[in-house]
Amino acid sequence: MADNCHVRRWLFLMGAIIAEVTGTLALKGALDSPALYILVGLGYAAAFVFLSLTLRVGMPLGIAYGIWGAAGVALTAVLSLVLFAEPLTPVMITGIVFIMAGVILVEVGNREDDAHQTGPGVES
Repeated sequence: MADNCHVRRWLFLMGAIIAEVTGTLALKGALDSPALYILVGLGYAAAFVFLSLTLRVGMPLGIAYGIWGAAGVALTAVLSLVLFAEPLTPVMITGIVFIMAGVILVEVGNREDDAHQTGPGVES
């Protein structure tokens, strides 16, 4: 049961990331094609639904929001380069790497805290 819940956490979080990035990219496209504003609204709404599902199945808010935000920034920057020929400079890439490193450290810190709380004699 715990493994199934763990998988669902990550699937829901991936859904939130994909939906948010889709909405954000559609926002840029909607400047030229206003019909894409429908996709913007749907993307953001779906992102929050998936994020709430992620929290409901037990992922801590700080972890979920950190990963959601960092992955969204990174994917949006890369896909903006591909779709809209927007620049992605070495300084921007360095910033994205630092954001991702920060999120990884938060996740590692959370796992260490979980290990301390579920030590010998403590039920998880």
